[in-house]
Amino acid sequence: MALAVSDTVQEGGQLVVEAGTGVGKTFAYLVPVLLSGQRALISTATKALQDQLFSRDIPRLVDVLGLPIRVALLKGRSNYLCLHRMEQARHSPESAQPGAQRALAKIETWAQSTRTGDMAELPGLDERSTLWPLVTSTRDNCLGSSCPRYKACHVNLARKEAMAADVVVINHHLFFADVAVRESGVAELLPTVRVTVFDEAHQLNEIGVNFLGQQLSTVQLLELARDVLATGLQLARGLVDWQVLSSQLEKASRDLRLAAGMHRGSVRLRWTDSLPEGVDPDEWSQAMRMLTQALDALRDGLDMVSELAPDFQRLGDRTRELLQRAAQFQDLPNPEGVRWLEVSAQLRLVESPLDIAQAFLKLTQMPTVSLPDAIDRDGGFEPLGAGDAAEASGSEAGEGVGQKAWIFTSATLGDEASLRWFTEPCGLTTARVMQVSSPFDYEAQAALYVPEHFPKPNDPSHVRHVAQLAVEAVRSLGGRTLVLTTTLNAMRSIGEYLQTQMDAFAQVEVLVQGQSPKRLLMERFREGASEGRAGCVLVASASFWEGFDVPGEALQLVVIDKLPFPPPGDPLFEARSQRITREGGSAFADHALPEAAVTLKQGAGRLIRSESDHGILVVCDSRLSSMSYGRRLVRGLPPMRRLNDHQAFMDAVVDLTKSATSFSNS
Repeated sequence: MALAVSDTVQEGGQLVVEAGTGVGKTFAYLVPVLLSGQRALISTATKALQDQLFSRDIPRLVDVLGLPIRVALLKGRSNYLCLHRMEQARHSPESAQPGAQRALAKIETWAQSTRTGDMAELPGLDERSTLWPLVTSTRDNCLGSSCPRYKACHVNLARKEAMAADVVVINHHLFFADVAVRESGVAELLPTVRVTVFDEAHQLNEIGVNFLGQQLSTVQLLELARDVLATGLQLARGLVDWQVLSSQLEKASRDLRLAAGMHRGSVRLRWTDSLPEGVDPDEWSQAMRMLTQALDALRDGLDMVSELAPDFQRLGDRTRELLQRAAQFQDLPNPEGVRWLEVSAQLRLVESPLDIAQAFLKLTQMPTVSLPDAIDRDGGFEPLGAGDAAEASGSEAGEGVGQKAWIFTSATLGDEASLRWFTEPCGLTTARVMQVSSPFDYEAQAALYVPEHFPKPNDPSHVRHVAQLAVEAVRSLGGRTLVLTTTLNAMRSIGEYLQTQMDAFAQVEVLVQGQSPKRLLMERFREGASEGRAGCVLVASASFWEGFDVPGEALQLVVIDKLPFPPPGDPLFEARSQRITREGGSAFADHALPEAAVTLKQGAGRLIRSESDHGILVVCDSRLSSMSYGRRLVRGLPPMRRLNDHQAFMDAVVDLTKSATSFSNS
């Protein structure tokens, strides 16, 4: 893999590598990239992996290789402390909540010492905190060069460091947010970088689709109403009735959410005509009219005071942008894309392309140009001077560089040798493709069990059978089990059953996704039965199917409730299926089945994470054995030995228990 990356870096072009668990793909791309001396952009799927690369992996290699390389970390704007908004925060209604003043004081103290302003450095403040948006900025509310604290702005300083670095570590969300709106600085970095690496690339298409479309959400509307009220009362009290304008927008936003109807959990409603399916036409149309009127009134009020402060000018821009989006969603959908209504506690109106192929085709064909030519666009920052630009590029102004190199890698990029599940929606049909197998001995380390006596997955009793199997195995193992479900309802049912059954069995602690923050659940599960604590079973859904790394004996059993086919009513899935059918393909064989194979492979990948791990994968779906497509799904899994019946499964569980006991005694 390292040799292939090295060739691509030298010659340019596109390389797609599926690197099995344990290959060491991070070092396999970092070593040749760092040794090449080329400027590089490395994008990851999550901020956690981003921090790991910047704080651990790259510094270790730079030290070992003895390279004089400057490395920078660049996150989205809302990850950095905004000094201007922090100073305004004490005037907001949220700051009057219990404990808010104390938390703000802690942030203000930290602000005096932090160099980066990265909110990840601040312990005890979760992204879900109501204070987070009060002390950070977004593209919507950033004042740019008009901000009174512009010179000390942490976002601007982070961007300048990135422009001067040899290697910049970003994440996919930031990459596509920048491609969509050209505001964060990555768009300015991209033309100057010869090498771009996407780690955990399997998430690129879904992340990209979300950013390359248009969205209007009640979160945006309510944040605008809150910001208008706080800014108006602070800077222009009495000139406009801010209370009325703010409350009108809040009411219109909440009425729009009510017009979408009542739904359990989060659902996506089809939107193929002028209205979303399932809404009352009169209520929806009236709610959209009232929203437009509230935004119109707000725009007029802000125009009256726009000269008083740059804050009002930015609020006016936000209001006009949301008015444009509201008008767009009252027109018919774009036939080249897909539109849907996402309903949860909040509401999100979305129109997006079906994939990122066209956008990525333009990017991968974009020539590498010299830095001064690339930084003239105004992305919310003052342009760097020509001297700064030359220093940042490490070359003389105007010096060109060769064909760009694009590297895409992940442990799971498809279930076929062509990896077309990944390459086609990303527009990478001419890329060089390779697969590097895992070095683990799965035949010796892991076993697969498919309980064929279980009822069909759509049978109401199926969930109970899964829960009972988990209870039987967990009692023998003393925890060390991850139960992955395909729906939140199944997760709750299995979690409740396990918690009820394990009450009298004090050696096992049952963890359920949603009952604690994800980070705490992962930390507790990894601890396992250590230092007198009970072993754990974790019941989780979507976000734990990938990116959850538990090497060692803390995890030895993974139970998957059923095959993870995409939900048939999902508008994006349906629109993609219809396009495949129009083009003469099979929606099931060419879309649904590969999607399920990749997700199943991701879930199975939680089990064996090191050369000394041992474990069992249970897929509680008889279709894996009874249906012809089951063979294709099994071929996509690591080559584990098969357990043919329940007794063989329980014997294997007992063997795991014995090996774990002997390991802990030694």
